[in-house]
Amino acid sequence: MEQNTLKRRGTGLIGVDPEHAFPGYTLYAPLAGNGIVDLVGLDGELAHRWQLPYRPGRHARLLPDGTLAYNGNTLDAGALFPMWRKYSGGSMGRYAPDGTLLHEHRDDLQHHDAHHYDDGRIIYTAVEPLEGAAAQRILGGVPGTEADGVIWADVIREVDADGATRWEWRAAEHLDPEDAVLQPHYWREHWPLINSVHPLGEDTVIASLRSVSAVILIDRATGKYTLLADRATLAQQHHATPVGDGKILVFDNGTFRTAESVTFSRVIEIDPATGEITWKYQDSPREAFFTPFMGGAQRLANGNTLITEAAFGRIFEVTPAQQICWEYVVPSFAEYPDPGTAEAFPGISNAIFRAYRYAASDIPWLADR
Repeated sequence: MEQNTLKRRGTGLIGVDPEHAFPGYTLYAPLAGNGIVDLVGLDGELAHRWQLPYRPGRHARLLPDGTLAYNGNTLDAGALFPMWRKYSGGSMGRYAPDGTLLHEHRDDLQHHDAHHYDDGRIIYTAVEPLEGAAAQRILGGVPGTEADGVIWADVIREVDADGATRWEWRAAEHLDPEDAVLQPHYWREHWPLINSVHPLGEDTVIASLRSVSAVILIDRATGKYTLLADRATLAQQHHATPVGDGKILVFDNGTFRTAESVTFSRVIEIDPATGEITWKYQDSPREAFFTPFMGGAQRLANGNTLITEAAFGRIFEVTPAQQICWEYVVPSFAEYPDPGTAEAFPGISNAIFRAYRYAASDIPWLADR
């Protein structure tokens, strides 16, 4: 019988409620898929596939003009530390439907997230090395687990369409180590591990700090930050994004959750004015929905939320009343294509970082084929 647990439970379309699901197509990039990006319909059938030159440096997203924004993993900086093999990027490209590269910005120290604006700008996360006294300022984590004495600290950088830096925020300069203490189980190789960055208008940036379990709002003019939520609310969260009514949607992973002995994931909506949770989704029983790392949530135009249970390649859609109306499990299983990463992280996987849903009107070229 099938020996892979996820395959045995079923892949592809698990179920759909056409009356309540948001009509359109779902985009995802299998992390071990060696450059494959798939677009599937509500029926689970493949509508389009890109074959790109790098495996994902996390995710892909369609832009308003129908082109594909894709962060590719180049490993051109080398393996700074073992996990760098998994979540680093390097290539931030924009591709035509046929896979032709239209534009690329390279930064070998980029990792996790890159948000492509409609005008060609990109805001993304990168790292810089801290050594000696600068590294000693960073608090918490497992003692002695720096990367050969180095702590790689996050930098948020925005570049224009020509690659010139427009704005930069350095955690080592602006973030108080007392406010961003590494959780006790975390290695000290990367601080504070910003896994998502998103503009909130032109004046503010939202950043998710995974290894300290915090989400902050950064004032672009001053570099000062405001704490939106900390480990009293969140645990190892991902994908903090605005949802259009002033609220912030966050994928709350739940690994090492404060005051809880049971691990479970949830998606929460936070009001920045009060810090209150105004909406949430979690499973029943709550431990039935859990991904220890990665994950995403997208608020759809009809009020539904598309959720990515990333480590297990599960994508599902829930209504405002928390009812599941679409579920799909990524059927693409593979080992990492580069030998060094495959050796460090063996086994086959269908993991993805995030998925996105698009209406047919957002993909005009699909109807023209």
